[in-house]
Amino acid sequence: MQTEKKLVIDTLNLEFGFSNKNMLLKNVSLKVERGSIYGFLGPNGAGKTTTIRLLLGLLKARNNSIYLFDKSFNNNRIEILSKIGALIEQPSLYEHLSGYDNLEITRQLKKVGKEKVTEVLQTVKLAEAAHKKVKAYSLGMKQRLGIAIALMGEPELLILDEPVNGLDPNGMMEMRELLKVINEKYGTTIFLSSHLISEIEKIVTHIGIINMGELIFQGTINELRNLRKTELHLHIKVDDASKAIDSLKKMYEVVGKDNEVDIIIQSKEQVCQIIQELVVVNIKMYEAVIETDNLEHIFLSMTNNYAVR
Repeated sequence: MQTEKKLVIDTLNLEFGFSNKNMLLKNVSLKVERGSIYGFLGPNGAGKTTTIRLLLGLLKARNNSIYLFDKSFNNNRIEILSKIGALIEQPSLYEHLSGYDNLEITRQLKKVGKEKVTEVLQTVKLAEAAHKKVKAYSLGMKQRLGIAIALMGEPELLILDEPVNGLDPNGMMEMRELLKVINEKYGTTIFLSSHLISEIEKIVTHIGIINMGELIFQGTINELRNLRKTELHLHIKVDDASKAIDSLKKMYEVVGKDNEVDIIIQSKEQVCQIIQELVVVNIKMYEAVIETDNLEHIFLSMTNNYAVR
């Protein structure tokens, strides 16, 4: 008999709005398993940050609908928050102080041993920059320092809001590797929001997709991949995208912008038909590439926010 997974985050039809006519969240039931890396995905404005603020008690839920570590948040607020580390948007840092001094302030507030500062600096790979002033840090280094501060209390749950937002490719890679280390080394459950599925899919074990305040998918990353894994996309470059769309939209699901068009096809044989159709209406085609459906395609189509790359 398979044992039921323990949930670190469990919300029961979570709702929030500043009025009944302005509901930002509707019936959001998150199920985040202990030890997982859960990617909370959605377009900008979908409700990700609002959800996180509710989980941290920065906003008050309308009813007793949030359970963390199997306990009601409303009735066990202090105990629950002591087990959580969080980084919401940009970290709040004392930029005139060194990275070490920022952590020392947190250490004294958390009342943990001095060895913890050295440990977290090594974990986030800032040991060599520990005594530099934070104002000289790159954005990626500041993000990692923010996570180091969140780790000072040895949290069981780490909540991150858009941790790779604004980072360059190298910074994104460093952040991915850091989160994997935290999850594997400490067994920390990680809940992170993002609108960049191409980055998040490389590290998460589970995914929840929110759109317009509603949770439209929740499951493992493989379950999401299996939704439409047989679908193909024909990505073409033409001299007139709008004319190409008008010509093809009656027979295919097609979107485009500028001189690029993306067409969902069922088989490679349809490519010849599409090319012939474009030739008939005098559209010049410069490039054609067939791609299997990937998570970015699925995510964008599920959130009705599809756009050609």
